[in-house]
Amino acid sequence: MKTRRTWRVRARKAEARSTAPDVLAAAAGLLRGRAGWAVGSVLLVLLGLLAARLVSGALGDDGGTPPDTRARAYADRDACLLTDERGIVSDGPAAPLWEGMQRASADGRVRVTFVPVMGERTAANARPFLNGLVQRDCEVVVASGPAQVAAATEAAAANDGVRFVVVDEGSAPGGLPENVTRIAAGEKAGDEVEAVVARFAREE
Repeated sequence: MKTRRTWRVRARKAEARSTAPDVLAAAAGLLRGRAGWAVGSVLLVLLGLLAARLVSGALGDDGGTPPDTRARAYADRDACLLTDERGIVSDGPAAPLWEGMQRASADGRVRVTFVPVMGERTAANARPFLNGLVQRDCEVVVASGPAQVAAATEAAAANDGVRFVVVDEGSAPGGLPENVTRIAAGEKAGDEVEAVVARFAREE
């Protein structure tokens, strides 16, 4: 019995092996002649469509994708803060000013940024940093610190299209240009800067 069963298993395997070449031969026969040309043409078209799809995906073609609604769309207006080398650290004098400017920009009508003045605490050293903000089209420049305030006050007359907000601890100087607003340093300075920037953002 064992011998007969073994013979049957071997016969089945041999039959399966002999059938495989026959199937391949039949498939090769179908690819000859007009049928072969038709099948080849269809395959070429499918491969071309697949390649086009892959290329369009690689180029980032995301047509129909909706924009990110979380992105804030700012108006084309900028308010810039010029500080000393400490920047907007929490214990620095410019920190409350920066917080006020951020609150004013919360509705997306104006962008805010800050630039610290590195090096000597003089108006001459602060002047190039201030000129850089003007060249970047900052419509409002808030200056914090004696050197930055002096540089802003000097530059105001030559840049009448820019509004300057100077925050210092001195007494109100006389003869300031019309485009300069003075704010006394202190606890309310941040709120006053916020009001100035917000008022500018609402203007047409």
